[in-house]
Amino acid sequence: MTMATDSPRDGFRLSMLIYDSRYRALTIQLFVLALFIAVIWWLGSNLQNNLAEKGRPLSFDFLWSRAGYDIAQTLIPYTNDSTHFRAMLVGLVNTLVLAFFGCIFATIIGVIVGVLRLSKNWLIARLMTIYVEIFRNIPLLLWILLIFVPLGEMTPGPNAFRLTDEMVASGTLPAASMLFGETVAITNRGTYIPGFLFDRGFESGWLTTLVILAVILGSLFVHFTLTARARRVQEDTGVRPTTWWKSLAVLFLPLAALLWAMGFHLDIPQPPTRFNFEGGVLLQNAFVAMLVALSLYTGAFIAEIVRAGILAVSRGQTEAAYALGLRPNRTMRLVVLPQALRVIIPPLISQFLNLTKNTSLGIAASYADLRGTLGGVTLNQTGREVEAMLLMMLIYLSISLSISALMNVYNRSVQLKER
Repeated sequence: MTMATDSPRDGFRLSMLIYDSRYRALTIQLFVLALFIAVIWWLGSNLQNNLAEKGRPLSFDFLWSRAGYDIAQTLIPYTNDSTHFRAMLVGLVNTLVLAFFGCIFATIIGVIVGVLRLSKNWLIARLMTIYVEIFRNIPLLLWILLIFVPLGEMTPGPNAFRLTDEMVASGTLPAASMLFGETVAITNRGTYIPGFLFDRGFESGWLTTLVILAVILGSLFVHFTLTARARRVQEDTGVRPTTWWKSLAVLFLPLAALLWAMGFHLDIPQPPTRFNFEGGVLLQNAFVAMLVALSLYTGAFIAEIVRAGILAVSRGQTEAAYALGLRPNRTMRLVVLPQALRVIIPPLISQFLNLTKNTSLGIAASYADLRGTLGGVTLNQTGREVEAMLLMMLIYLSISLSISALMNVYNRSVQLKER
């Protein structure tokens, strides 16, 4: 019997890059990539030539010249004698801090409001709907100004908190009082909150912060490892081992031991004896206004995402949980939300990116973020508009891609996996 065999393949020829389906797609992609690189190269060369003809060649040497201006909120060492590069780093850190806390608070607000919008309590559901509709349909810039202006105009000055010996003798109270057990003061210069002090910490504040973060991350890793192991045991045997006390010990004992070893204590702001408070940490009104506005504004969008994710879960899942005797709050936490995450995470990533980019509106409240330093004072002083804009575009692009990469890793972890 004669067996049919595959015909031997011919050798590679250049014409196969176009006519052979095995290579055609790769050829088209390489051609488009080369065309794109050529266009970018032509635009860059054209820009550089035009700037050179006007006596302003593309150069980033201005970053190493003296900045000559002060920045109100600095989380890294900086003076007006520092370079523009240092000022850019200060603005970048301020942007990252605002974006980090904004994403956390916006997520908390969004999850709570999204769940409450589905409440059977008519009043609570309608109040949450009013909040969402108001914040979603008014521009963020207006919210920033609406929060920033009253903080500076309607709050008392630091001297209103001053308590003199004469006032003590006469039994007179200060014009303004501190909040939360005399630990927080809201003034027209900013909000004074307790700070962290270490009697036996490292010489470098950044090193102390890194050590604390390392301990926290290590504790979280061990906690998730214990939880994953308990889940595997439950899937194999049907019995879930008790791990709550182990998780509590892992999460809190190492951090508590480290803080005790470093002599941790709070630095409570003290009422002024002359002009300003002593001790504590001063949060600029611009930072507070930006944080509140970004959190409330983005939280309204996240609330709708959470509500849509919950509604995407089959009603039968909830009914099955009720049939097993689970209460509504445990059903939401253990059954509905874990499944809704598969729908929530992708649009949530977009909201985190929007919040990060919206921090550039901080210039409206005089907040010294990346836009206010590199794209504001530095740009005006040096006249290097193109260079400053290119740097800001590159930095914002890098931040956004980093957030997307991290969130996509988590997104893949919660997706359904075929077996």
